[in-house]
Amino acid sequence: MRGGWVYITTNHPFGTLYVGVTSNIARRAWEHREGASKGFTKRYRLTRLVFAEWHDEILLAIQREKTIKHWPRAWKLDLIMAINPEWDDLYQQLT
Repeated sequence: MRGGWVYITTNHPFGTLYVGVTSNIARRAWEHREGASKGFTKRYRLTRLVFAEWHDEILLAIQREKTIKHWPRAWKLDLIMAINPEWDDLYQQLT
């Protein structure tokens, strides 16, 4: 089984957060940027990829996503700040 990414998108620094999981981070980040899927991320324009974490097993990535989703908001902000204190859009590093 192949690996996957846990990621967080937002609309602006310290804005609304979305935690997701995918096997193809570049494609999924592009979908968020283009509003390709109706729903929460499109409604709140969560186009900025601010956190991405690779896991060798997709099942581990899914479990990590579920864990992070249950964290308090402050913990999620700390996670982002630890790797991306400027809240840069990491999508630019994927292309």
